[in-house]
Amino acid sequence: MAEYNLPQVSTGDLLREAVAAATPLGQRAKAAMDAGELVTDDIVLGIIAERLEREDCAEGFILDGFPRNLAQARDLEPVLQKIGQSLDAAVLLDVDLDILMKRLTGRRTCSKTGKLLNIFFSPQEDLDACTEQGGELIQRADDNEDTIANRLNVYREQTEPLIQHYREADLLKTISGEGEMDAVYARLTAALGLA
Repeated sequence: MAEYNLPQVSTGDLLREAVAAATPLGQRAKAAMDAGELVTDDIVLGIIAERLEREDCAEGFILDGFPRNLAQARDLEPVLQKIGQSLDAAVLLDVDLDILMKRLTGRRTCSKTGKLLNIFFSPQEDLDACTEQGGELIQRADDNEDTIANRLNVYREQTEPLIQHYREADLLKTISGEGEMDAVYARLTAALGLA
């Protein structure tokens, strides 16, 4: 985002904003998110379409967490055509399931600094710094093992078919998402031809 001045359009963030604002779409989304289910396509697409029409997306953007199924991928096309954009690539960050589970169940946010940490992977000094400053390590309500296991099952059934869809469209870039962040980022920029 920072290096290439591209806004990150995260469905998760947009949905959480809608939930926090208690909009009608946000209230409908909350019930599904709390159960670890995907929010209906019409809600997600509406929120995404509104976001992509903002001026900061005119020169490009990064879609994060969207599309999550074939219907969303197909419905995204007319939205992109309307704003004169197309997809350059679809990135699959490939991560071992056990590591993914620890990344998700271990996520915490410091209540004092807002820093995102992980109880399994962050240095102990970083975790201690939060609590020593009087902060708490807050876990998102949907970052529990049962909800995540359900999300992974939904992923296998609904999202995994996108791999073949984007492979056939010659847009798929598969990158190992394991290891240090700088190494993963280097693999990503190389695969996208940015390095």
